[in-house]
Amino acid sequence: MIPEIELKSLEEQRAFQERKLPDLLAYLSEKSVYYRELFVEHNIDIKSINSLEALQRIPVTNKEDLQTRNQDFVCVTPREIIDYITTSGTLGDPVTFPLTDKDLERLAYNEYISFACAQGSADDIYQLMTTMDKRFMAGLAYFMGIRKLGAGVVRVGGGIPELQWDTLKRINPTAFVTVPSFLLKLIEYAEANGIDYKATQINKAICIGESLRNEDFTLSTLGEKIKEKWDIKLYSTYASTEMSTAFTECEAGLGGHHHPELVIVEFLDEQNQPVKEGEAGEVVITTLGVEGMPLLRFKTGDICYHYKDACSCGRKTIRLGPIIGRKKQMIKYKGTTLYPPALYDILNDISGIQNYLVEVFTNELGTDEIVVKVGSKDNSPSFEKEIKDHFRAKLRVAPKIKFEDVQLIDKLKNPKLSRKPVLFHDLRTFA
Repeated sequence: MIPEIELKSLEEQRAFQERKLPDLLAYLSEKSVYYRELFVEHNIDIKSINSLEALQRIPVTNKEDLQTRNQDFVCVTPREIIDYITTSGTLGDPVTFPLTDKDLERLAYNEYISFACAQGSADDIYQLMTTMDKRFMAGLAYFMGIRKLGAGVVRVGGGIPELQWDTLKRINPTAFVTVPSFLLKLIEYAEANGIDYKATQINKAICIGESLRNEDFTLSTLGEKIKEKWDIKLYSTYASTEMSTAFTECEAGLGGHHHPELVIVEFLDEQNQPVKEGEAGEVVITTLGVEGMPLLRFKTGDICYHYKDACSCGRKTIRLGPIIGRKKQMIKYKGTTLYPPALYDILNDISGIQNYLVEVFTNELGTDEIVVKVGSKDNSPSFEKEIKDHFRAKLRVAPKIKFEDVQLIDKLKNPKLSRKPVLFHDLRTFA
């Protein structure tokens, strides 16, 4: 199922969004304390904002705005709210998003068309390996989308390989929804316990939270390791609580497809100016059809490339490339600009590393310093040199390596209140 608007030209998609824009601005002016004040402060006549170019006259909104003025973004009364979602707070204080009944329907529609994009159908049974509790949007969204697709869903939740394999044996699902690195843990458990995982009905995995592809769309080291062991179809998906929208790959595997009926997307440089196709830019979104807490020109902090050519699947929407990194996580190290995913890709490629954690802090010279904490059975100087040589070969620089107990790193990666592993700890002091 492909929505009709996604088969139309980019010009037609643009016209569709421009027809939606006046209603959104009027709604925000009436209902949102934050945006009403923003329009007044910057002398914005919302009736003059009648095109996507004109939209650029409105100042951007960032995560700090949401954190400091959370309640001022809410556009509905408590009586209209059905569910409360909270962001993970990875880069700051968590933000609460209220969802109305219409917002929940929109969320279900988004994931329905996203799963369909990833060749899902009513014949599938999805093993859901993400939590639905702790005010987490993703697990709820996936469940509702799968239900709307008409497929079956098994709500196992995260972790516990033994329970995952028991579920596979009892129910015979055809697909996973999971963090991709967990697939390697499943395979490791199966191999250690004599389970023939290739004999299951699983044929695909919708992968969240970690990149499966390089910037040229080839599989990343993590993706290659999974495919070498288990030749199932892997689909990347990019989403966030703030946008309540997903960009999911189709069978072509050439980027996550934009849903123009749900969100306006821009790609901006450091000066908040649009970048050209072929240039990396920050993903900036304006939600369409959200009642509880719609956002206007919200800067996600995620950096990627975008592509405008039509896809072989028939969709003519913009596609987002793999996320290069998060703007706030950019590291300046010995004259080289790095993002954590580049470090992860190298570490995932080194056999002998059981787990790891990346820390960055400000040294006595006031510059960025990187320490990679590595869990391994081999703590020798020669293995440390091998790790550093891998970094130098790929990035021209090598971080400090510190061997730690595997269990300690697992504990540091999984803080009690966190809903997902935290591989990057930013300890820098910013002036």
